Amino acid sequence: MRRNRLQRLALRSLRMSRSEMIERGRLSEYKAAARAVFDVWSTGETERLDGLIAPDVVHHDPYDPHGAEGLVGMKRTINLNRSAFSDMRLTVEDQVAEGEKVVTRWRGEMTHTGELAGGAPTGRRITITGITIDRFENGKIVEAWRSMDTLALLRGVGTLERRRG
Repeated sequence: MRRNRLQRLALRSLRMSRSEMIERGRLSEYKAAARAVFDVWSTGETERLDGLIAPDVVHHDPYDPHGAEGLVGMKRTINLNRSAFSDMRLTVEDQVAEGEKVVTRWRGEMTHTGELAGGAPTGRRITITGITIDRFENGKIVEAWRSMDTLALLRGVGTLERRRG
C-alpha cells in the first residue's frame, strides 16, 4: 500500500510543470519566512527581521502602538512585548499559502513579568491565540494583518480586574 502511494506521488511530480514546481518552492519559502518572524518574537533577535520584512511594511493591527512605523515599529513592538513577557514563546500551529500570501494560525504562551500599558507584572501565565496574514513582494513581507485573542491577554495581565475594581 505504501509503495503504491509513493509511486502515485512520483508520477504526479513527473507530470507537474516547471512553473508549478517553482510556485511550490516559492510558497514554501514564504511559509518559512513567516515562521521565522514568529521565531523572532520568541527569541527577541529583531535584527533577523531585516532579511524578512520590507523597511516600509504596513502592519494592520489596531492594538499595535507602532504598527504604522514600518520595520522599525515592528521591532519596537516586539521589544515592548518581550519586556512585558520575557519568556514569550510563539508556536506556529498551521499555515496555508497561496499566491502572495501566507496565513498562519499561532499560539503564544508567556508569563507576565514586566510592566504593560501601565500595569505592574502579575506573574500570571497567559496563553493567547491568533491568526496573521502576511503578503509578500520580492521575497519580503510588505503587509501584514494580525487578529488575536486580546480578551485573553487583558484578562491575563489583570487589566479587566483593575477596571472593575
